[in-house]
Amino acid sequence: MDNATFAAEAAFEAHHWWFVGRRVLFSQIIERLGLSRNAAVLDVGTSTGTNLRMLRAMGFVDVTGLDQSEEAIRFCAEKGLGRVQRGDVCSLPFSDNSFDLVLATDVLEHVSADTVAMAEVRRVVRPQGYVLLTVPTFPLLWGLQDNVAHHLRRYRLRELLEKLKAAGLQPRNYFYFNYLLFVPILVARQLIRLLRIRVSSEGELNPTWLNHLLLAVFMIDIKTAGWLRPPFGVSGLVVATPCPSMSGSEEKYELRDSPVKPAPGAARVDCVNLAGGANRPVGLYRCIIR
Repeated sequence: MDNATFAAEAAFEAHHWWFVGRRVLFSQIIERLGLSRNAAVLDVGTSTGTNLRMLRAMGFVDVTGLDQSEEAIRFCAEKGLGRVQRGDVCSLPFSDNSFDLVLATDVLEHVSADTVAMAEVRRVVRPQGYVLLTVPTFPLLWGLQDNVAHHLRRYRLRELLEKLKAAGLQPRNYFYFNYLLFVPILVARQLIRLLRIRVSSEGELNPTWLNHLLLAVFMIDIKTAGWLRPPFGVSGLVVATPCPSMSGSEEKYELRDSPVKPAPGAARVDCVNLAGGANRPVGLYRCIIR
């Protein structure tokens, strides 16, 4: 994101309805995972610290943030939200099996090689650990915020689930949320486009009375989306774990620039092209050596 967008987010993330509601949703989900407060937690794409704020409030003491932007890291430091280091989600600067919980909330839409990023997240999460991801959904909703945040795509859940499985992550729970505001947000973004409104973030178009109203609606949304499982929403959420077939002691998981070709009589090797496909044979491969 641009520095102006980071500055805008830093100014309102503590009280804006979207960030407040998401922190409530994420904290409820994390509580149900039953993790120790000493669990090693990684927040990928920390931005200006909204998840760090939540994790601190929940009592987690071993939290690491990571972001590519020096500006984002500076804002987190100014807020006293804990340690954040600079790094790339497609090449995480951590050892294999380092974390009990990895959060990547609204990160993948910024990354061109999103399946490579997913594979890296899978690499650093422990075999019994968890991954919590969210992404913006439905290309129909593309608007100002996607542009100022430099999004590359909006997802559909089915597409995201397929990519997660290819990267070695098994979805355990998933649903769309922010479904109650789907139509209002769609209309608002069309009006912003037609009126050619220019701001650093949609969050600036949020007077106090509107913020309270939207938060009230969003709180109903996050309390119902998980069991109602609506067929649409402004965002999608997935809780995933490492695929069992990749966590056994008799298997080895590697990322390779090309498929592994075992010698005659050697162990079986299965490789999946993460960055390519049927028409793109060159990419990054996830290989399981059995």
